[in-house]
Amino acid sequence: MGTLKNCNFPLASPRPVRRRRNSCAAAGMLFLPRHLLPLLRVASPLPCPIIHHRARLLSTSTAASSFEEYLVASCGLAPSQARKTAEKALKEASKASKKAFQEISFSRAFNPDAVLAVLYSVGLARADVAPVVAADPLFLRSSVTKIERRLHALRDRVGLSPPQIARLLLVGSRALRCSDIEGNVEFLISFYGSFDKVLVVVKRNAGLLTANVEKVIQRNIALFRQSGVRGIDQLCSNAPWVLTFNLERVKEFLLRAEQLGVPLTSQMFKYALAVVTWNSREKIAARLEFMERILGCSKSEISAAVSKQPVILGFSEESLLRKTEFLLNVVGMERVCVVKKPLLFTLSLEKRLIPRHSVMKVLEAKGLLSSNTNTRFYTLAAMAEKNFRLKFVDRHNDSVPGLADAYDAARAGGVPLRSAIFAP
Repeated sequence: MGTLKNCNFPLASPRPVRRRRNSCAAAGMLFLPRHLLPLLRVASPLPCPIIHHRARLLSTSTAASSFEEYLVASCGLAPSQARKTAEKALKEASKASKKAFQEISFSRAFNPDAVLAVLYSVGLARADVAPVVAADPLFLRSSVTKIERRLHALRDRVGLSPPQIARLLLVGSRALRCSDIEGNVEFLISFYGSFDKVLVVVKRNAGLLTANVEKVIQRNIALFRQSGVRGIDQLCSNAPWVLTFNLERVKEFLLRAEQLGVPLTSQMFKYALAVVTWNSREKIAARLEFMERILGCSKSEISAAVSKQPVILGFSEESLLRKTEFLLNVVGMERVCVVKKPLLFTLSLEKRLIPRHSVMKVLEAKGLLSSNTNTRFYTLAAMAEKNFRLKFVDRHNDSVPGLADAYDAARAGGVPLRSAIFAP
């Protein structure tokens, strides 16, 4: 074999023996064909495949550096963003198996420039491409033929505009790489009512783009309808992952949610279903016992509270304990009142309960608000922010100078409101 002048890289043999391939893998080096150099694979140091004699031996660090340059020059990423994206690609590609890596990386169909050309062909602008590549750098190694067909189907069959395709790729590029997703997208838009709603649920569960519509998704929807569940679209927006579960598993979750005392026809059922899908029976049982202990109430009282606000079973014990101690020891509410008003546990302690309690105490001290802790505080805490600010902050800002600024500071985690108002 001849040599190339001014080349510091050793050349690969046309038919490297096993010992040669193993030594390459041990050294963390990759043989790359010349036609792959625009992207320069940044995958894990896998055994070198058999390639033609003009290949160069490149270290993964050199490949990553060249990949950064490609991301900046061809994809429009900023240098700092390109560096992070290259690192991300290296980490993700290193998880690929030897066979998968060789089939994709060393196929002559692999062409990142052609992938970009397909994106431009469906109307995406350069500014649209950069965030897609940054979110999923391995999209550049997609099969050109497959993604071209799938992207054109999204545009022509589903009717998505170029901006909508770009937004979908940000959350579903991995699904599009491996599956024909146009049928799922079309069905999900008809079910949820709008493309924007579909983006929200797909961000929570990208599996919706690849699940079998007829055998999985539609059967689960039919089960919800047969069970008398109300607001199925809302339920499946709040817990979209249930649509991709097998039918028997969904039946189990429906039963467990109903056992919490939440009727299937209740507006709260979607929250109960979400809780049981995220937490085991044992964890929920432990959380119920914990609430009984810290609130000093019976199982029936806790069950009644859970039926009103099932989401509280998903909160950590630390969160529930801190709010309980605040309501009982600082606000001075009675235990029975706290149990009957479980909505209080769903509100932020730092950004809502503490600042509003401070406003209440300041106004009471100024004689601008009657003192009736149990009912008054719940009313103030549950009120929408706009209404609370209008009735209890802005209205009294002249009588209590600095009240609005102090309230904003308290919500932002600054000086306690009462200290700010009564400071010397």
